[in-house]
Amino acid sequence: MAIVIIRQDDKIDVWKQALLNRSPNLKVYSYLEEHPKEEITMALIWKHPIGSLAQYPNLKCIASAGAGVDYIFDDPDAPQHVPITRVIDPFLASDMSEHVLALILAEIKNFNTYRVQQASQEWKPKNYKRIKDITVGIMGLGELGSLTALDLKKVGFSVQGWSKTKKDLKDVSTFSGKEGLKPFLSSSQILVCLLPLTPETEGILNKELFLQLPKGAYIINVARGGHLVDHDLIAALDNNLLSGASLDVYHQEPLPVSHPFWNHPKIFMTPHYASVSDTNSVVPQIIENYERLQIGTVLLNQVDRIKRY
Repeated sequence: MAIVIIRQDDKIDVWKQALLNRSPNLKVYSYLEEHPKEEITMALIWKHPIGSLAQYPNLKCIASAGAGVDYIFDDPDAPQHVPITRVIDPFLASDMSEHVLALILAEIKNFNTYRVQQASQEWKPKNYKRIKDITVGIMGLGELGSLTALDLKKVGFSVQGWSKTKKDLKDVSTFSGKEGLKPFLSSSQILVCLLPLTPETEGILNKELFLQLPKGAYIINVARGGHLVDHDLIAALDNNLLSGASLDVYHQEPLPVSHPFWNHPKIFMTPHYASVSDTNSVVPQIIENYERLQIGTVLLNQVDRIKRY
């Protein structure tokens, strides 16, 4: 039994060393080096090359090195019978919460506007908003969304959340299902998307949804690029239906230089780095699942293939 690490960035060696530091006797390979494919039982992956998972005849676990797994379902050649797991990292959730808080404060205190004004040497003071006067709506109340909602509530925001099924969070108003979406949107002055990307949520940030928000609402997408209909966002910003947007995720990454997001004055962009799995924090989960594979017991954090999360 052995582990192969498959990812298309410069972090393969970092993950390999972290695994070996924790368990020196592990057999761990980079997919880029020569390795016995028939011995591989676990693939530790992040945005792997399409088709690469099909090379391993004895694969028993596809382990995402992050919280997201939508990219695995996008691979038509990925084995359909192999369990998929994801990581649950406490730092991932708290890092996301801090990122969202920073974006919201930048918006209500006009930092985004002043950034644009500074570039053109404009001196135009603008009335700011206060935390107590803002209602933040969180779409998606999983690990990341729930902690973000609770943290924003502690800061003093009015917070509400929406999810596919009913969730209960202390001091947070929650809505669920199709019937709960409209009342949730109608009072969300700042809308944060932290939904999993599924066929049901793909393209959910669109013209129809924007029209249900309060006029001048602000959009934050830190989930997946596939949630957003790009041209609908640009139209809503240009028509002043929305006051602005902060984006960390995109349909194509890196974002093509010709994309209109780059130069839009009402869009603030970050390069999909709002929250990154801490290698040393999640390695114990990976190793425990590897050990569970060997004895044939239930895996941690297994993904529901029907729900896709």
